[in-house]
Amino acid sequence: MRTPQGNLAPTPPPPQPWRIQRFQQCSSTETELDRLLLAGATAPLVVLADRQSRGHGQQGRPWSSPRGGVWLSAALPWPEHADTAAALGLAVAVGLALELEALGLAVRIKWPNDLLIGDRKLAGLLPRLRRRGPRIGLARVGLGLNGWNRVPPGAIGLAEALSARPGNRLGAAGARWQADPVALAARVLRALDWTCARADQAELVRDQAQARLWLPATSIPHDGELWQAQGLGLDGGLLIGRAGEQRTLHRHF
Repeated sequence: MRTPQGNLAPTPPPPQPWRIQRFQQCSSTETELDRLLLAGATAPLVVLADRQSRGHGQQGRPWSSPRGGVWLSAALPWPEHADTAAALGLAVAVGLALELEALGLAVRIKWPNDLLIGDRKLAGLLPRLRRRGPRIGLARVGLGLNGWNRVPPGAIGLAEALSARPGNRLGAAGARWQADPVALAARVLRALDWTCARADQAELVRDQAQARLWLPATSIPHDGELWQAQGLGLDGGLLIGRAGEQRTLHRHF
């Protein structure tokens, strides 16, 4: 399948030597990843849960994490110098979008941390960088991807998205099979492999994210004024403009 900017990866990137810790249920994969890192574990490391009881997203908001989706937190190797590294959230979003596009879906990236089908949320990301002085020690990301689980209003599961895909010949049962959490987790790991392989290609990551960028139809309020979204910066910020002036918005997770 061709991406908006052409086929990025005729051959898949080399897989990372992931160490995987899987739970049938935990309070939060972020908490479990914290525990492992404090105990001395190093990247690349993934914590998977079939179900989270206290999953959370941006600004600590609850993230519904029932059985049937993919809920994980990962520690990734990353370039030490932030000024040459790609924006982590954008790199993960593009890697995951590529995997979902291979299933025939049209995926949009909603800044700063969601993936959409149409205007409904399919996945959410929680990217963070751990610094050691001026340098980056490692990158970490929390990720939730709806599969065949029940979703909250305004969201969509992959099984539903695949069933509604034009030309779908698999039927509901086939779509649910493609949305199986084990198969989806494998796709997410391949997406993270892509992320690591492109970690030092900031312009490519930005351009690919911008090609899939979902922009709001209305103006964005900022500092008491209305601004128009204009695109993405290399650092992952959202460029906004008004009356010849441009600024960059950043979100801190």
